[in-house]
Amino acid sequence: MKAILVDVTRCTACERCVGACQQAHHLPPEIPLPRLRRDNLSSRRLTTVVALPAGGSAKMQCLHCLEPGCVGACPVGAIQKTPLGPVIYDKSRCMGCRYCMLACPVGIPRYEWEAAVPYMQKCDLCHDRVARGQDPVCVGACQHGALTFGDRDQLLQMARARIRRRPDRYLSHVYGDKELGGTSVLYIASQPLDALGWPAEVGQRTMASFTWPVISKTPWVAAGVAGFLVGTHFIIKRRMEIEAAQRRVLSPDPETTNDSVDTTKDEGGAES
Repeated sequence: MKAILVDVTRCTACERCVGACQQAHHLPPEIPLPRLRRDNLSSRRLTTVVALPAGGSAKMQCLHCLEPGCVGACPVGAIQKTPLGPVIYDKSRCMGCRYCMLACPVGIPRYEWEAAVPYMQKCDLCHDRVARGQDPVCVGACQHGALTFGDRDQLLQMARARIRRRPDRYLSHVYGDKELGGTSVLYIASQPLDALGWPAEVGQRTMASFTWPVISKTPWVAAGVAGFLVGTHFIIKRRMEIEAAQRRVLSPDPETTNDSVDTTKDEGGAES
């Protein structure tokens, strides 16, 4: 399985990774409005660079979890975890319920609120390139060695080796190794990464503990929506039938009226 290792100590906040992502995915320019989220992610900005409280910065994107909560929460299978690692989204299946947004413990998926026909958007780890044996564009754009792409197990070994060589530079921890059931985007850093959305108790909780409150309600919500739609359809259909009947009473069919008049004349002529 493929993954990205993010070495936060090497990030310079140049945002070349952000520009490469926007260009590769043909994303429109960001809307010049105050953002609602401090991480600056949006439907037009699928990866971003976040300033850290103790100084420095770090790239932020979808973590491509090994056990994605968004996949389990989607009732129509619009989000899938691929064998190579990327968690991808098929908008042709999406029904716009946004359960994926509620189920993600780090709040990554974003909705196209500004679009006439909105869809969910998130980083897809350049899955088309990965399938062809190429690196994600953000990795190729980084000129400071902050991003490394490769096999997940090998990246974990690389991360631990860097930590052993420079214990003064790194925390003795690889973010994404075990947290949330494991992720395909791994981090090593000199400070805690709470600013990237990692829950404070992330080391003690599994992905299921975050997503089950949403997933458990999905069937009931879906059934409620279906019942509402069926009921609405019945009411509208019944109203249309009543209105049609009223129109027939108020405006009789001209052909039927003429036939009645002609019949009366014929009967009168026959009697005379």
